[in-house]
Amino acid sequence: MTLDQLRALLAIVDEGTFEAAADVLKVSPSAVSQRIRALEAEVGHVVVHRTVPATPTDAGTALLRMARQIAVIEAETLAALGGGDAAQSVLPLAVNADSLATWFVPVFAAAAGWSDSVLQVRLEDEEHSSELLRRGDVVAAVTAAPRPVTGCRTEPLGFVRYQPVAAPALVERYSRTHERAGSRGSSVDLARMPLLRFGPKDDLQNRFLRVRGIHRLPPSHYIPSSRAYLDAALAGLGWGLVPELQLGTAPAVGSLEILEPGGHVDVPLYWQVWKLGSPRIERLTAAVHRAAAAGLSRPNAGGPDGPGPTGS
Repeated sequence: MTLDQLRALLAIVDEGTFEAAADVLKVSPSAVSQRIRALEAEVGHVVVHRTVPATPTDAGTALLRMARQIAVIEAETLAALGGGDAAQSVLPLAVNADSLATWFVPVFAAAAGWSDSVLQVRLEDEEHSSELLRRGDVVAAVTAAPRPVTGCRTEPLGFVRYQPVAAPALVERYSRTHERAGSRGSSVDLARMPLLRFGPKDDLQNRFLRVRGIHRLPPSHYIPSSRAYLDAALAGLGWGLVPELQLGTAPAVGSLEILEPGGHVDVPLYWQVWKLGSPRIERLTAAVHRAAAAGLSRPNAGGPDGPGPTGS
């Protein structure tokens, strides 16, 4: 296989079509097709599904990761040789929506000064972002998985604390009165109160209910935006688990009730990153750790999520 063939594979997967890949590579679409056919002949497997968008086959996935790593190393080598504009690295990474809306923002400020690199951020739930690393789609990911993907190392970042909250009017509508030990009180009927979910992959609220013996989900609204999710809670559309980092911002202060004091959910986050030895990836890693140190709650030293990278 040749570098041109691997570049063609990478461009097709990133851009989605052979034509768009040709534009990026500044060659004709037929040249891209020829390179892919030659690559497939070399490895003895089909490497790309000819769909729109084009996707890698299992064999293509194995090659894609290598192609992306070579692209990073090539750019850094060209920079060392004075390659100028040709030495720019593309750093694709996966980040979950709540992180993007809160503690991760300072990473963008740091990256604004990197003339030799561009970021390509993929939005993915923290429970599922490891799969993007496994496929070679990204060089690093914010993930909830402590077990490293093969070829990566895992570093703890801290945890996000989520509070179960709802608008006061919604709480009042779904409150129920009960008698207990001669006293009269009230509680929220979570089995009936409408629920806010980020999307079909979001299982956080479901787990919260299952722990409390509720296995049949109430009516659920999908709100696929961190800001809109908070707005939906403020509007009384349903209850949800909202990061404390967002609850400290206006107009959330005083506008939402915590449904269960002490019922918060702590979600540990990790930075999974290729063990490539790339200075540019390590610079990105340092920026992520600075942002996490400033914005996330920190695990106790020596605890199960204590400091120190692990690798596979």
